[in-house]
Amino acid sequence: MKVKVSSFDAKAKAAEVELSDEVFGLDPRADILHRVVTWQLEKRRATARGTRERADVARSGKKLGRQKGGGVARHGDRRAPVFIGGGKAHGARVRDFNPSLNKKIRALGLKMALSSHAKAGSLIVLDGFQVDKTKELKGHFETLGVGKRTLVIDGEAGVGFRSARNLPGVDLLPAVGANVYDIIKADTLVLTRAAVEKLEARFNG
Repeated sequence: MKVKVSSFDAKAKAAEVELSDEVFGLDPRADILHRVVTWQLEKRRATARGTRERADVARSGKKLGRQKGGGVARHGDRRAPVFIGGGKAHGARVRDFNPSLNKKIRALGLKMALSSHAKAGSLIVLDGFQVDKTKELKGHFETLGVGKRTLVIDGEAGVGFRSARNLPGVDLLPAVGANVYDIIKADTLVLTRAAVEKLEARFNG
């Protein structure tokens, strides 16, 4: 698959880059993407703290008064949730969010996320991302016609990352941090040549 290479330099010659069909030419499957995104979001969750329920509270188990004839509501013991210091009713349980997902499925999901942008025409390849000024970078993005939410992936976190961090709706990642959730969330995906090379090497190596 051949894609035009854009440049921030107006004098640069027109060029094209050959994208691997094994990485950018797959047909996206919603079930695979859903599995990978769910796995990603669950991995981010911290372990939930459990609360002490009636069986966990250290209080007397002796029955409070008689069952009938006392003139007050009937109670069992002081551990009941109705009392101060009693156990929590239907409290949160300790949950460890540590899901597992096959490496092949994770790799396939990333390929499909990249392919979805290539097929939708929302993929832009840049020859480089070395821009010092935020205002200058904003003008370049307007010329390229990027969407409201743009993800830029470069080979490494360079000078351009500092220039773009104040632009609303622009997210930046080095190639090693490319992931399905951020890619499919973006309206426009911008890859540099270096990012393309690293992503293809990641799957071929």
